[in-house]
Amino acid sequence: MSIFSKKIGKDLQLSFFDEIGSAQPLRQLFEHLPGVFFFLKDRCSRMMGASSKLYERLGCASEEEMVGATDYDFFPNQIADGFVRDDQQVMKTGESLINRVEIWYNEQRLLDWFMTTKLPVRNVKGEVIGLMGTVRSYASSRKLLLPYSDISRAVEYIRSNHRQRITIAELSKKAGLSMRQLNRKFQEAFNMSAQEFLAKTRIQAASDALINSDLSITDISLEFGFCDQSAFTQTFRKHIGLTPQKFRQRYHS
Repeated sequence: MSIFSKKIGKDLQLSFFDEIGSAQPLRQLFEHLPGVFFFLKDRCSRMMGASSKLYERLGCASEEEMVGATDYDFFPNQIADGFVRDDQQVMKTGESLINRVEIWYNEQRLLDWFMTTKLPVRNVKGEVIGLMGTVRSYASSRKLLLPYSDISRAVEYIRSNHRQRITIAELSKKAGLSMRQLNRKFQEAFNMSAQEFLAKTRIQAASDALINSDLSITDISLEFGFCDQSAFTQTFRKHIGLTPQKFRQRYHS
């Protein structure tokens, strides 16, 4: 973790809250929302505050210990790059990012989905000086997604079988919906189609394999249900912004 004394971290935090115009932001509310992790960041994507659930999850004993740290102190570089890229987009445009689906491995190394929301934080002059956000796991969000519970079987099927070739027709059958109904439900719940959700799940799992294994790119493409390396490369570039080869060169150690 970055080396910050408690005094430096506290000074950063107080300066940040002074700009907002409140020493007691409404973030305390999030301490009482089950399954929700809350955070505050400054312009440089440094942590300025977090709910106890979040800093404990990341291995910190107190909020003060986390203040001044960045995502690079807690996550692999390829994950932190994505988080910071989203941060900077929110702060640059002033537009909120609502219920973004992030897919990665949970504490048990099982593929899981997380719902992220980020909103710009403005000072008393209306200038964007950072952001605040929440993260909640798909599991803890299920009650919020009850209107879309008929797609839960399709979601769990993807989770268990993302290494195989899966068709939208199969997912529709699992959910007991037509393909049109299935895609509408996925759009409403996750802001993406069933096909996009499936592709994103496979790509994230394949990203992990590119970094943590020595399998060839061809083998990885076949292992995660792509018909060939060309299709894998095209989909990977669309979601990650790099080819699998360049991604591996950047992050594989």
